[in-house]
Amino acid sequence: MPRVSQQKIYRLIDANFNRAKEALRVCEDMCRFYLDAPALTRQYKDIRHKLTAAVAELEIKSLIQARSIETDVGRGSTPSEFRRRDGGDIFYANSQRAKESVRVLEECAKLFAVPAVRKLKRLRYQLYGIEKKVISRI
Repeated sequence: MPRVSQQKIYRLIDANFNRAKEALRVCEDMCRFYLDAPALTRQYKDIRHKLTAAVAELEIKSLIQARSIETDVGRGSTPSEFRRRDGGDIFYANSQRAKESVRVLEECAKLFAVPAVRKLKRLRYQLYGIEKKVISRI
């Protein structure tokens, strides 16, 4: 893969890794502080740490060096990002963000870190399962 294309994919991975970690932290904190649910909190924390380990199979320094927030054409916000009705909306928006980002990471890993693909897919399916548990309680 040409160097420029690799840099662009690294940028994509970096953005989605950050997005996924942030969304997982929000979900974790919703379980911790909003639901007072220690088991669900632990599950989100575990997924967050496993995500970090899976992405660590790539060179983190290269991902960060590929970051270019100044030229990001999609860094603006949509009106819906500023509106939430309740804790359920906060959780749901971040749960969707986490799943989508992990899927992007899974696809990109096919280019550089094939062993990470299975790990990321497992994490994505864990997110589907835990989301169902939380939605029934929130």
